[in-house]
Amino acid sequence: MHYYSLGKIPPKRHTQFRKSDGSLYNEQVFSTEGFSNLYSILYHNNPPTMVTQVGDPVDVTPKTINDRQLKPRSLSGFNIPQEDDFLESRKVVLTNDECQIALAAPRKSMTDYFYKNGDSDEVIFIHIGSGTLKTMYGNLPFEYGDYLVIPRGTIYQLEFDTEDNRLLIVESNSPIITPKRYRNDFGQLMEHSPFCERDIRKPHMLVTYDEKGDFLVQVKKQNNLYPFHYKAHPFDVVGWDGYLYPYAFSIFNFEPITGRIHLPPPIHQTFESRSMVICSFVPRMYDYHPLAIPAPYHHSNIDSEEVLYYVDGEFMSRKHVDKGQITLHPGGLAHGPHPGAMERSIGQKETKEMAVMIDAFKPLLLTDYGMEIEDEDYYLSWLP
Repeated sequence: MHYYSLGKIPPKRHTQFRKSDGSLYNEQVFSTEGFSNLYSILYHNNPPTMVTQVGDPVDVTPKTINDRQLKPRSLSGFNIPQEDDFLESRKVVLTNDECQIALAAPRKSMTDYFYKNGDSDEVIFIHIGSGTLKTMYGNLPFEYGDYLVIPRGTIYQLEFDTEDNRLLIVESNSPIITPKRYRNDFGQLMEHSPFCERDIRKPHMLVTYDEKGDFLVQVKKQNNLYPFHYKAHPFDVVGWDGYLYPYAFSIFNFEPITGRIHLPPPIHQTFESRSMVICSFVPRMYDYHPLAIPAPYHHSNIDSEEVLYYVDGEFMSRKHVDKGQITLHPGGLAHGPHPGAMERSIGQKETKEMAVMIDAFKPLLLTDYGMEIEDEDYYLSWLP
C-alpha cells in the first residue's frame, strides 16, 4: 500500500495532540508483525483499552472431515443457506493451518456488534450485494465484484443495502499484499502491473463517534470468538495516517495480460501472502498465434492446492459451471480442460469468464460444511 491520511493529525508523531478542552487525544500505533511491517497511527477521543467485560469464548474451529481420498472436488457454493447474522453465516469449507476459505450469505447488517479478526488478514469478495464497510479508518462503499482487503486487528462492521448477499471470504495468517514482482523498490506498482494505485479505493469518509456506553466487539483469536465489551465506541478516531488500512479493489479494474500463446496462471495474480496467492480471471482476448490453443494445457499442481471460485460467464476449460461453484484440484495430481474444451477453444477470439482463484501452498482439508455441498462425482467429469 501507499501512504494515506484522513482527518486531523498533529504535525509530528508521538507528540502532544490536544482537544479543544485541553485533554490529550489517545494515540495508537496500529501495526502487524511487530513494528517491522506496515503501520498506521490513529488518534482516538478515548483510550482504545477501556474493556468493561469479557465473556466466555465460543469455539468456531472448522470441523474437518477425515476423508483420505485424494481427488478433485466440486462444491455448490450457492447451496450454503442464508442466515441473518454475518458471523453465523460464515461457513468455512476448506482450511489448513495457514488459511481458511469460507462462504457467507448474510441477510442482515451488523448493527448490534462489531467484529475483529485477531489472527488473520481477510479478503472478502462481494459476489452478490452492496453496502458499506465501516471501520475506525472511515467508511468504504462496496458492490458486486469488489475485493475488500481488511488487515488483521481491524474492528469493522458490514452494512448491507439488501438481504440478498453472497460473499467469498479468504483468511490468511500472514499479511495479504499486492504481488512483489509488480512493485518497485519504493513500493509503487510498476508499469507492467495489471492494476495501479488509482484502482485502489481507500476509506474516504471518516465518521467519528465520541460516545460512551456498552459496545460489543466479537474478537476472533485462535478459532475462538471472544465477546469484548468496551466503554467507548470503537470508531472514535478523529484522524490517522500511514500505510496500513482496509481498502477495496474491483475485479473489473484488473487489466488482463494476454499473449500470442497461452500464458500460465501467475499472470492473473492479484494478491499474495506467505501461504497462498489470489488470482482474478476476467474477460479478455484469447491468444492470437495462428496455431494457438486458448484452452489451458494439462498441468500438475505439485506445490499448491488450486481452488477456483466461479463468479460469472462460461469458463473455457469446463463443460459447465454454476455461479458460486468451487473446485479444488489438490497438489500432486494433474488436471486440465474437460474433454473437447481444447478443440472448442481453437479460433475463439475472447472469453467472458470471471472467477477468483486461490492457490494454497499447504494441503486444504474439507470441512463438514464443504462435504454437505460437494458433488461427489466431479472427479469422473474428465472421462470422455
